[in-house]
Amino acid sequence: MTLYLNGHTYKYELEHLIKMFFPLIKLGIVYDGTEGDSNAVVTTLTEKEGKNDLTVEIRYEGRTAARTASVSQNLPDCSAECERVFGVMIYELLESLTDLSPKWGILTGIRPVKLASTCLERGKTDAQIVEEFERDYKVSPQKTRLLIETAKVEREVLSRRSERDFSLYLSIPFCPSRCQYCSFVSHSVEQARKLIPDYLETLRREIRETGRIVSELGLKLKTVYFGGGTPTVLTPEQLTSLFQEVREDFDLSGCEEYTVEAGRADTITEGKLAAIKAAGATRISINPQSFDDGVLGNIGRRHTAAQVVECYQMARALGFDNINMDLIAGLKGDTLESFRRTMETALSLSPENITVHTLSVKRSSALYRDEESLKVVQENPTSAMTELSQRLLEEAGYRPYYLYRQKNTLQNLENVGFCKPGYEGLYNIYIMEEVQTILALGAGAVTKLVDQESGLIERVFNYKFPYEYINQFDEMLKRKGQVKGFYERNGIGSGKTV
Repeated sequence: MTLYLNGHTYKYELEHLIKMFFPLIKLGIVYDGTEGDSNAVVTTLTEKEGKNDLTVEIRYEGRTAARTASVSQNLPDCSAECERVFGVMIYELLESLTDLSPKWGILTGIRPVKLASTCLERGKTDAQIVEEFERDYKVSPQKTRLLIETAKVEREVLSRRSERDFSLYLSIPFCPSRCQYCSFVSHSVEQARKLIPDYLETLRREIRETGRIVSELGLKLKTVYFGGGTPTVLTPEQLTSLFQEVREDFDLSGCEEYTVEAGRADTITEGKLAAIKAAGATRISINPQSFDDGVLGNIGRRHTAAQVVECYQMARALGFDNINMDLIAGLKGDTLESFRRTMETALSLSPENITVHTLSVKRSSALYRDEESLKVVQENPTSAMTELSQRLLEEAGYRPYYLYRQKNTLQNLENVGFCKPGYEGLYNIYIMEEVQTILALGAGAVTKLVDQESGLIERVFNYKFPYEYINQFDEMLKRKGQVKGFYERNGIGSGKTV
């Protein structure tokens, strides 16, 4: 299929909208053309006096459909409105040609909660927002209500933030094995074990340097997040060493949340959990993904569902009172009934957080290269799984507190974090809504610098792979100078008030 762009450059949104209907299609892009591919989406913008005329023609499997519209050039956001109208026309035409109705409508962005939050800030009622999203963005009422509920919870958390607050992320990019769906910068321990000592020493150097910068700027640490990868591939001694470095170089007295991804059951031991507890961690993740042993085997997990339960009970016995569990809808071999059993098992354990992800088919994953598995997961009842999860969680007293979407997600669905009231994952909200600086350390980590007053965001990228991070550390450390420069240019951390 080919997307033709005539008289405009709205490539990104239109391309991703078409891929909602054809997720695995190879889509060609042609500027200023109409002929060639028999399956095509032809979009044309013609400027006339006082208005822009928009035309969409779709050729698909021998059928043709077209639609036209006009947008006034006097609108203050004329370009954005043209893009939206193009999107609505393409959506409605493809909906009629394919009999598919993606529930997120024309929204292709990662953070749709921001749209709902803006509507709430403007004083719109829930009913008005539902009507607007269905009319202007083709979003289903169910998804819009999910956005509204999430936005309301987030507003409670975000109202407490201060301009000089920041969060600290530390990357441990190693795993015991690579899952079928994984696209993260993580390496199996078998392949990368020899890198770990040098990696940890380099990370400790970055912790010290970042702590120095934070102290000079007078920033206040609010959340710590150890992620990966799987941090618990490290030994108890290695974990303790990192935790101690953080404690020595940062003031934790105002820290409101300290999360460590304990992650996979095949890496969790009592000694590691004890080290995490002794460090003062207030929140951990124990991530089954599924409680079906067959599904776990399909995705490359080397543990059983029973081992996950044992690890969870071990963590409770050690005093952890804020535990998250990650589950994934749409995994190979999962059915609606086996997914229901997974949800029921998770709810019977009663963790404070349950995050339900939708399987995303990333190009760098083993799943993407496995045509047989890819066909299987494309046929999964994934939408029914996510709807079931949301109903069961809400009935059990959980509420959505953060939400995001990814490219190439099955059936164009979403990832949602649910929690018991009062157990919102603060870091997850901060990173997703881009309202607080995140200083990110380690391989593949991306620092996000945020000026809350202006909304300005700058990013500082660490080297992606562990060997690059180790070998080019001095060069990378120079980039950390951007952190201090950002705060000094914007007057943050030096007496400026919001």
